[in-house]
Amino acid sequence: MRKAIIGGTGVYDIGDGSYSKTIETSYGKAEVNIVRVQGEEIVFLARHGVNHSVPPHLINYMANMMALKELGVKYVYATAAVGSCNENYAPGDIVVIKDFIDFTKQRPLTFFEGGNEPVKHVDMSDPYCKNLRQRFYEAARTESIHIKGDAVYVCTEGPRFETASEIKMYKRFGGDVVGMTSVPEVVLAKELGICYATVGIVTNWCTGMEETMTIDNMHELLSQNKEKITKVFLKVFIEGLNQDNCNCSNAIVKL
Repeated sequence: MRKAIIGGTGVYDIGDGSYSKTIETSYGKAEVNIVRVQGEEIVFLARHGVNHSVPPHLINYMANMMALKELGVKYVYATAAVGSCNENYAPGDIVVIKDFIDFTKQRPLTFFEGGNEPVKHVDMSDPYCKNLRQRFYEAARTESIHIKGDAVYVCTEGPRFETASEIKMYKRFGGDVVGMTSVPEVVLAKELGICYATVGIVTNWCTGMEETMTIDNMHELLSQNKEKITKVFLKVFIEGLNQDNCNCSNAIVKL
């Protein structure tokens, strides 16, 4: 099981069969579904829990990512519902996340806590795997899925939405979309040597941008895009991957 998809619920009916598994890690438990697709087992992890009951600031990101590592996962695609603070990215658009700005406040952010281990840092020059991003673009074209562009993801603590003044600040900092889950998920993946990429589904305008979207609108946009994006992920996985075209497995700097 070298490949995984992180997202919400509702993707586990893809494939020939599935089973659930609880992974015990030193950081806590993680629940996954394992689906057989064309003879290969793919791990699905619902970051908010199978009942979508865990808020973003309480997700056990460390247990989730360590569980994937212990399952032998080397490649992860993630989906993320995001709000847009870029006028060029409207609700319903699909964007590929290329970088992040971290505005989280109280989450554990790293496996590197010192102690008996030497000081370690992780290179963030390419936080979202360039190979997975490129392969997604290529596969999406063959499936006639339009990608609006690359985006910088601003990660906030949640679970509240952002104020209009905060959104203005994020825009000035270069943010394109705003969400609550990519950090520390992307950082932990890099620390574990896992290739990780996120595809964003724009579900709403950020506060102060345009008219407010309803929850029903958001769910509709998610359901319209999530299944076809997942199929592209699986297409890339089945075609095969290696870690020779990126630096994800060699991003640790020791002092």
